[in-house]
Amino acid sequence: MLTLAFALDKNLIKETNDNPVGLYHHVGSYVNWDTRREKVKSAFIISWDAYCANAWGYDRYHPVSEKGSQMSPDGLGWIIVDSLDTIMLMNLTDRLVEPRKWLQRKLNYNQDQDVNTFEMTIRMLGGLLSAHYLTTKLPNAASRRDSVYLAKAVEVADRLLPAYESRSGIPYASVHLSKAKGLPSHADGGSSSTAEAGTLQLEMKYLSYLTGNDTYWRKAERAMKVLSDNHAKADLVPILVHPESGRFTSREIRLGSRGDSYYEYLVKQFLQTSGQELVYLHMWEEALEGIQKHLITTTKHSGLKFVAELPQGIGEPLSPKMDHLVCFLPGLIAMGATRGHTLSKARTWPSWDDKKEDQIQLARDLMKTCWGMYAVTETGLAPEIAWFHANEEDLRPAPGDRPLPRTRDSLAEWKKDYIVKPLDAHNLQRPETVESLFMMWRITQDPLYREWGWKIFNAFEKHTKLSPEQGYSSVDDVNATPPPPRDNMESFWLGEAVVLD
Repeated sequence: MLTLAFALDKNLIKETNDNPVGLYHHVGSYVNWDTRREKVKSAFIISWDAYCANAWGYDRYHPVSEKGSQMSPDGLGWIIVDSLDTIMLMNLTDRLVEPRKWLQRKLNYNQDQDVNTFEMTIRMLGGLLSAHYLTTKLPNAASRRDSVYLAKAVEVADRLLPAYESRSGIPYASVHLSKAKGLPSHADGGSSSTAEAGTLQLEMKYLSYLTGNDTYWRKAERAMKVLSDNHAKADLVPILVHPESGRFTSREIRLGSRGDSYYEYLVKQFLQTSGQELVYLHMWEEALEGIQKHLITTTKHSGLKFVAELPQGIGEPLSPKMDHLVCFLPGLIAMGATRGHTLSKARTWPSWDDKKEDQIQLARDLMKTCWGMYAVTETGLAPEIAWFHANEEDLRPAPGDRPLPRTRDSLAEWKKDYIVKPLDAHNLQRPETVESLFMMWRITQDPLYREWGWKIFNAFEKHTKLSPEQGYSSVDDVNATPPPPRDNMESFWLGEAVVLD
């Protein structure tokens, strides 16, 4: 009997070790989440305090060398602005005094500097608007009469408006701050990224709502109409669009860089307008059908579903490449299906059907693949890009027209399917996977996603924390232990990744 019990225990241990999903999530209800929350909060405090001590007022922070550098002549406060809402959400009111003072006294946008229209909108304008919103909702964030964040947001938006002065209304890739002039991209024949043109709307529309000035709304909305008027096949948009003609200048389709957030903002614009702008819901549902038919395929050994790319467009072979950036998609699919409500509530609606259930299952499947990007590496950190082993027939056009196999949850099989190329092996502290895990936990209430997020946080703690004085760094190789640091802390590490972990 003892021999039998030992053999059973040994097999159980072997099976558990080969299970990339993990059994630990079954104890989720027994975990002290207050303690874990404090550890995450501590990681932010260490990161923020290191920046303040070593690089205050600089746009970039280099934690290895303990110094900062600028992205413009006088700096634009990229890290400061990107961190404001996290400071407020974590109730670190003692750390708000200096950032607010710096914004009011030091931040100057009248600089001889080209800035990326997209980055300036989502980080600078978005950061200021988030801070303003939280001052109206959190009792300790600021006085409701405090207008510095909104005033700076209006100033940023006004500096960005010249980017929309193209012939078509598609925003130029860049804008010169002091000259108030939109500038076409220096690459791609002057084309703008489709993702960037379709990822300016939330901030501009919210600013119109706050100020009563509909100029911001109209400028951003115009870009969406131009993109829609192209009538993209299967509602999957190519990644480049020219600001003068308003026409697509590429056939390439992907949900990673230059394509990603166009799709993300379809759902979020629908939700932002309280469901009144049904056009965005319809655009999203049609795009999701296109994604399911043309981009979702499976790996060779374990049948993991992943989002492939179409370098030559619809009707051509797929490329088995998936950026970490694509990992915004699982949470988005779940949010689109339930409109941001819990799954248990959404399932009570008369409109809930098998199609929506299939979408939730797809969200779960893709979430597993994104988790796999972390689970298969030596450090437990995801690479910037993953490639996959896939059968040739699974890379033929329209994989959604063919039956796809079920996933096999074997870590050994998963490791056969993921390919991490040396040039793609870096980790830039990106937030997309933890963002989706956060939404999947909130929507499905499955503790599995919470536990995956905790394991990712621990991997960051173990492999990217330098010291309490230096903070955290992005790394060069997720399959090297210890991974070489890149001597850079991304602003979205403070603005998104830490708080979502």
